[in-house]
Amino acid sequence: MHEQRSNRKIVTRLLFRLLPVQILLCAVGAVNGIVSSFFATNFVGIDAMSAVGVYGPVGMLATSIGTILTGGSAILCGKYMGQNEREKMQSVFSLTLLLSLFIAVVFIAAFVPMGLFDLTGFLSKDVSVRAYLNKYLLGQAIGMVPLLLGNTFAAFLSIENKGRRTFTASVIYIAVNILLNFVFVQMMKLEAFGLALASSLGMWIFLGVQAEAFVSGKSHFRLAFPKMNWKETGQIFRIGLPGAASNVYQTGRGLIVNWLLESFVGSVGISAFSTANYLLNVFWAVPAGMLAVSRMLISVSVGEEDRQTLTDVMRNMFTRFVPLQCIISLLIILCAVPFTTLFYQDPSQSVFQMTVAGFRILPLCMPLSLIYMHFSCYGQASNKQVLTHILALLDGIVCVAGFTALLIRPLGINSVYIANVLNGVVTTIVIVGYAWLKNRHLPHNMEELMVIPADFGARPEDRMDLSVQDMEAAVTVSRQIQDFCEEHGISKRSSYLAGLSMEEMAGNIIDHGFSKDKRSHSVDVRVAKKGNDVILRIKDDCVPFDPGERQKLTDNEDISKNIGLRMVFRMAKDIKYQNILGLNVLTIRIPAES
Repeated sequence: MHEQRSNRKIVTRLLFRLLPVQILLCAVGAVNGIVSSFFATNFVGIDAMSAVGVYGPVGMLATSIGTILTGGSAILCGKYMGQNEREKMQSVFSLTLLLSLFIAVVFIAAFVPMGLFDLTGFLSKDVSVRAYLNKYLLGQAIGMVPLLLGNTFAAFLSIENKGRRTFTASVIYIAVNILLNFVFVQMMKLEAFGLALASSLGMWIFLGVQAEAFVSGKSHFRLAFPKMNWKETGQIFRIGLPGAASNVYQTGRGLIVNWLLESFVGSVGISAFSTANYLLNVFWAVPAGMLAVSRMLISVSVGEEDRQTLTDVMRNMFTRFVPLQCIISLLIILCAVPFTTLFYQDPSQSVFQMTVAGFRILPLCMPLSLIYMHFSCYGQASNKQVLTHILALLDGIVCVAGFTALLIRPLGINSVYIANVLNGVVTTIVIVGYAWLKNRHLPHNMEELMVIPADFGARPEDRMDLSVQDMEAAVTVSRQIQDFCEEHGISKRSSYLAGLSMEEMAGNIIDHGFSKDKRSHSVDVRVAKKGNDVILRIKDDCVPFDPGERQKLTDNEDISKNIGLRMVFRMAKDIKYQNILGLNVLTIRIPAES
């Protein structure tokens, strides 16, 4: 139990260390919506805000297709990176850029005639709203190329762990967007066209800041159009589609909800709903950031078949993230009126009251959405396709659109807000129901709720988790590992070498890692019997340290130095080191008979 708590503490520290940056990255994109909403409501009018809201599902469709491309290409590039297939990486990079450019041109070819010839009747029947929407589409057309290419560059910079450049580009984009909105909307009175133009020109700056990394040669990725493999197009879409399914469904949901609001509430309902949504998107950056850091650990844990860390991530979500999100949701509810006055100043207006209701009801769905988001991510990583697609379909379109249609006559715009909360309730019930169906009884623990297969990783009786805080503990754990190995029929020599390897490596971490800062540290050790091998996995959150590189440096030193390190590398069947999300992970494989 102590060892499980130690591993959970490492996971928790890691999650909260990564969380601030991920929240900021998620929030940056949401600020654009607030800027557009602020200038639309304060300097153009309610109909302009309705036009921005009507465009929302169309923008979501463009983003969804971009997500399919970037998600599929990032995973495919990651695979090629692990195989050291550099030419294939360049091929995927070049192909993704070309596909992104092609899709952007398709959207431009659609937006321009729609805006010029008033072909937007299927989006809105309100003539006043369409007048703004047509101009807004023309302005958005100017930004489609940098939108799709910029998101592609962001994905590849993330692969190279250069997310700070994307963050810098995003901050510059926000500043430019605010400045241009002031010039185009407030000063030049370009109304809806100015709103979109400010955003589009800002996106060109966003693209330029990121593109500099590729043009200057600071990136490993290079354009290689002659070497592109067009057959990989299908692979990119096939890999990327499941991750973007929810966004695709939400495009349909947005169109249906907008139609219901316009038909039963009026365009004022779209304005109120859009205003509440755009401001809440900033707060949605918190659960999105939580999911981003959890996704990293979930993916790594599934790859390592690390049952303990996988369940610890989910426990952390329930015990830390959900309560934190409940507090944030409560604060939003308490600030409903002040938030509304940022956009509408007259409390007697119906749009004011509708927006206040949105800020009071919509935040209730956020804690429940955290549960859905984490289980959907786990389903994608562990290939639980049925659960993933059911959750995506329910969350993306069925629940929100369905409950809104059922409740809109008696409840008006509140039906949309309540539908989002009921959506969270239904998806949570489905998660528990799926576990009940698979286990044939209600889940009693986290592993059963997650429906982790029995053959995932080593069986509980074939593995042991331990924690080391000091050299004395390292010696004790070494003996425990030796005893564990002998009890599992492993030769005495291999058992002795397994214990000695752990003691040497853990001791190295304690000597060189624990003293580098004032934070408390521990070494998480796992030993498992799998097939004909003993597998030692040693994990710590100290400064990065690759024993393989250290061993190479000592090859020409006095043979009497670093004897323990040399010995481990000589007798191990395989040694792999990774620095994953700031954690040192060392895996040592020792033959059971030696």
